[in-house]
Amino acid sequence: MTFDQAEFSIRCEWGAHGVAQLAPQSDVVIIVDVLSFCTSVEIATARGALVFPYPFRDENARAFAQSVHAQLADARDSGARYSLSPQSLVEIPRGTRLVLPSPNGSTLSLATGSTPTLAGCLRNARAVARAAQRLGKRIAVIPAGERWADGSLRFALEDWLGAGAILNELDGNVSPEARAARETFHAFEDELATLIAQCGSGKELLAKNLARDVELACAYNASDTVPIFQEGAYRAV
Repeated sequence: MTFDQAEFSIRCEWGAHGVAQLAPQSDVVIIVDVLSFCTSVEIATARGALVFPYPFRDENARAFAQSVHAQLADARDSGARYSLSPQSLVEIPRGTRLVLPSPNGSTLSLATGSTPTLAGCLRNARAVARAAQRLGKRIAVIPAGERWADGSLRFALEDWLGAGAILNELDGNVSPEARAARETFHAFEDELATLIAQCGSGKELLAKNLARDVELACAYNASDTVPIFQEGAYRAV
């Protein structure tokens, strides 16, 4: 089909439509939601937690959390013990079961079907790329993006850079879309933290006094943790 990038082994496309087009034709999908779902998943699973994605934090999420015997994460700026804020998870105990609602990273993770799915970010770009190539040759990298107030997709610079960082570590026949993300990463590799702090998503977090979240998200290749989505939850490989 026109948009499935099937003639290339290394693919990249945005959001839900990207998952729908690429996941059925790929051996592995890497979801990239830098601020903050995938960064939170990396930090939590690195400490031995299980993270259950869920699209929205509502009464259905509460019921789901009860059904899987897990805690429900709160809103990112709530000051709660656990939330979508990465800094809330840096000391999460091993064995914690956490439902992490997110309209972007969680929703995309739940849409990949039977295709093996990894959570990638700047922190684990190299580790996730290497794990993906052990799972297969046809790899789809999905920058999640954010949402405008009307629910439409907002192309998020931090996710494009995160996707490019992962694509930079992958070998294969690269699609034009994947090449563009990789070249963007190359252009700005030396100023990732500055760019992400200055882009829309970064400024939004800084305005909420969540500078530590931005700092954690920009720690390029700081982790070897590879979160894989299995049996409804992300866990470290």
